[in-house]
Amino acid sequence: MKPTIFLASRISTAFREQLASCATLVEAGVPGFADALDALCESQRNAIGIIVAFGSVRMPNTALDRLPRLGLICCLGSGYDGIDLAYAKQRGLWVTNSPSANAQSVADLALGLLISSVRNLPHARQYLEAGRWQGNAGERMQPVRGLTGRKVGICGLGAIGLHVARRAAAFDMEVGYHSRHARKDVAYRYHTSILALADWADVLVVALRADASTFHAIDAKVLQALGPEGYLINVSRGSTVDEVALIEALTTGRIAGAGLDVYEHEPQIPAELFQLAHVTLTPHIGGSTLEAAHAQEAGVLANIEAHLAGQAPLTPVPL
Repeated sequence: MKPTIFLASRISTAFREQLASCATLVEAGVPGFADALDALCESQRNAIGIIVAFGSVRMPNTALDRLPRLGLICCLGSGYDGIDLAYAKQRGLWVTNSPSANAQSVADLALGLLISSVRNLPHARQYLEAGRWQGNAGERMQPVRGLTGRKVGICGLGAIGLHVARRAAAFDMEVGYHSRHARKDVAYRYHTSILALADWADVLVVALRADASTFHAIDAKVLQALGPEGYLINVSRGSTVDEVALIEALTTGRIAGAGLDVYEHEPQIPAELFQLAHVTLTPHIGGSTLEAAHAQEAGVLANIEAHLAGQAPLTPVPL
């Protein structure tokens, strides 16, 4: 008898076909994890043994309680912040992720947001749309400081942060970082706190894992330390930045600009952010490349195959 997999996130047609070859698929028909389970009949819920979803999908414990045969939760991507790991441990559930599968893709977008921010590309488009550019002989935008020699501070030198550091170094930028511990395998400047890193940096790139310890790690004090010529780039999770403090810092000139791929209350984005010409916004697409998707899907399949064979998953999340 085939196992039953609950697809709590949208996946590609090709990946769906791969999963269907080894399991019976049940797909979420409405938004919201708990509501999607409510929409299923009891026999479907009782059959679900595996969940496949993006790690940011909130899976309330009360909803998971309704899945008596559940044994494995596979997260697409490196994150797993939607899951209560203490609950999973207590219940004996395996939780897996796809570490490093999307790291290079997210790092690529981080550099894109960085370049867009410091080179003021959103304002450049507005400048063109307003018809202000009359060629090099007419009015020109004010020159800005380039990338070379800028100090880039990376919050979290994990897989994504390390790729950001390497890309920034290729632009002849000076790299510093803060992590829970200094890394012995890199020569980048280590800072003992995020506040110290922000005070040093021209650009602060957030690549932190989202959990209780990193909630609002980027707060008003950090933004004040970053300063009126500093830029914030966030490609981690929206919860790592105090969004209210960020908007205040942007509107009052306490920082120079920002590049954001993630938001505190996704998919809602504060209207104020759309009014700011010195902010670049993208809809959480850091890991949305074909290469990252294929790597994530391969990781999920490998974990499911191991689980069905009675073996430990290949990439379990520590519980």
